[in-house]
Amino acid sequence: MEDQQSEQSQPPIGEQPPAGEKRPGAEVSLDMPLAEAMSTQRAIRRLTDDPVDDGLVLRLLELALKAPTGSNAQNWEFVVVRDPAVKAALGRQNMRMWKIYGGLGRWLARNDEGQQRILNAVQWQADHFEDIPVIVVACLRSIIPPWPPMAATGLYGSIYPSVQNLLLAARAAGLGAALITLPLWSTIKARRILGLPWKVTPCAVIPLGWPRGRYGPTTRRPVGDVVSLDNYGNRPWAGQGAEG
Repeated sequence: MEDQQSEQSQPPIGEQPPAGEKRPGAEVSLDMPLAEAMSTQRAIRRLTDDPVDDGLVLRLLELALKAPTGSNAQNWEFVVVRDPAVKAALGRQNMRMWKIYGGLGRWLARNDEGQQRILNAVQWQADHFEDIPVIVVACLRSIIPPWPPMAATGLYGSIYPSVQNLLLAARAAGLGAALITLPLWSTIKARRILGLPWKVTPCAVIPLGWPRGRYGPTTRRPVGDVVSLDNYGNRPWAGQGAEG
């Protein structure tokens, strides 16, 4: 639905993390192997209201800035939102769109238990938006043109790699995070809430906090089922993983 990650196996709220899972107040390291971070990253929407240190947030954003940008323009901007009033305003925008989007999603997924669990997590996030410790808004110092489509694709390609870096860094730190866009469906209102100049475009919202549940391996289709060779639909590796 809203993002590309799965929360279908999210454990019940309040479940204690396993040994080795980081919690607030514990020393945080970012030495998790990259493959482990990538294979266990998922959208974590249920977060505690425990504080997240400014230094940790800045370190994660520092890693986000290592991502490539078109022509090395480095034209990202990040707004870290902690002010309750600003979070509340973004939360109202999120809830306003969620009532439309979520209602449609519930109907479309009425017979899909796994998708209903994801929608429940999104609903929880919408209901508790103001309690999330940190909201990061990823922006581009650019206007996104409506045409041609490839121009917009190229510009978004300068912000989403940094967002993925941020999500992976959050995973390594033991923080819960998710990429959402509902608060930005009206960029005019989002600009007003965040005080953004018209030449800065908000592109993604990443709520950050300590997870109520825990991370774990994700479930995906075999890589051979989504990879074509030379021409679309030619799938010589259908049903296979990387190991054959």
